[in-house]
This record gives sequence, structure tokens and C-alpha cells, in this order.
Amino acid sequence: MPLLEVKNVSFSYVKNKQTLKDVSFSVEKGEFLAIIGHNGSGKSTLAKLLNGLLKPNSGEIIVDGYSSSDKNAVFEIRKRVGMVFQNPDNQLIASIVEDDIAFGPENLGLPREEIGKRIDFALKAVGMQDFRKATPERLSGGQKQRIAIAGVLALMPQVLVLDESTAMLDPEGRKEIAEVVDNLREKGVAVIAITHYMEEAVKADKILVLDRGEIALSGTPKEVFAKKSELDALNLELPLAGIIADKLRARGLNIADDVVSDAELAGALWKLL
Repeated sequence: MPLLEVKNVSFSYVKNKQTLKDVSFSVEKGEFLAIIGHNGSGKSTLAKLLNGLLKPNSGEIIVDGYSSSDKNAVFEIRKRVGMVFQNPDNQLIASIVEDDIAFGPENLGLPREEIGKRIDFALKAVGMQDFRKATPERLSGGQKQRIAIAGVLALMPQVLVLDESTAMLDPEGRKEIAEVVDNLREKGVAVIAITHYMEEAVKADKILVLDRGEIALSGTPKEVFAKKSELDALNLELPLAGIIADKLRARGLNIADDVVSDAELAGALWKLL
């Protein structure tokens, strides 16, 4: 049984104008799912549906056996699906890092000893143990986003939803968050990343492409990025490595058509050399 399952979910903010239409997919424990699509495709709405901030007009979302159709299950779903938004400053509320991370567990009424253990766990998971007593406002963008993620991890979610969480970061900050994602997956946390960076999406186990509230494409990164004409029609590009590979093939270099990641491109060039 999947950890998270979305079954024929539709949602509308305005009557007779659907934002999401009959969306279905599932996520397993430790899996990394990337969701991409142009602005207005329904990505952020889907994120809010996943942890109960919004309720489907039709269809069902099941998280660890708890259904969105059961109003008494919303709290349990939110405990299991944590969300990190685009701007970390909107999630950081305390003047000291450890106090910020403790906020969620304290509101769950957990014992002080357990809260301390969760702070330790969360800081270690994001590699910020040395910043326990730091002031968030003095941290870099990538460090702030790590702390925002730690605040969610202290609630021990089984699914982490990153809603454009690297959009405001520089390349180094995005690299830091990618390392955190890898670490969490090793611990069995499923990660759903909503992103417009194809270099992030190519690292996922699966990709969903949304268009006007519907799933236009889905599959592994190789399967999705192989459909270049469909992506072009949706105004979506290949990852940079895929674009470079295309240009090199056009110059006559023998590079496989399915090269889309940095590692694959480096390997292909090494063979040529």
C-alpha cells in the first residue's frame, strides 16, 4: 500500500472553473517525486491539498491509511505531511534557531525531553547542529531554508512537501537543500518537490507534469524528458545537461538520446575522450 495516494482529485476555488481535474498518483516510503509545470498549472494548489490545508471538491487523498474524506483525520494527515514554502522567512517565528524548531513539538504537547530529542534529530538531518543557538536573521538563504525544513522535521512527518522551496536560493543554496533531500530519503521520508528547476526534477524517482490542472505527463525523468515535443508544447525545457547534449549531437558527437543529467553527460563526454 502506498504511503500517500491521490485518487481522482479535483478542486475549484471558483464555481465552474476547476484548478485541478481528476488528478491521481501515489508515493512510496522514501520516494522522491518532482512536480513541474508552468505558472497556473495547479502545482501549489495540489501541495496544499496534500497536507489538508485545502480539501478536495471530489476524489480522495489517503496518507498512511487516513483519508481526506474523513474530517476527523485532517489532524493526523497534517502530522504526517509536512510542508515547506518558498520563503523561509514566512516560516521562521522565533529569535533563536532551537526555539523555532521546538515550536511545532511544543504545540503537540510533547514532553520537554522528547522536544529536545526532536530538535537534535532535526538539526542533524539538515546539517545545522552548529547553529542551534544562532539567530535566524543572520543566516544565509540556504541556511534559513534548512532551518525551516528542520522545523517541519521536528514534527516527524512521513512525507515532506517542498513548494518551490529553492526558488529564492542561489545555486549553492539549492545544492544544500538537495543534500538534505538525499539525507531524508535515506531515513525513509518521502519527498515531493514542486519546482521549476529541471536540474532538480531530473534527480527525482518520478516526475509529474501538470498542465491546466491535469497530469499531462508522468514517469521517470528519462521517460518524461524523452518527450521533447510534448515538453516544448508546454513551454518546458530539458535540464541543462540535456540541452547541452542536444547541441553536441547537432555538432556530430555520438551522445545517447537519453542523456539528461550532469553525471550522464560527464560520462558520455569521458567515453568520447
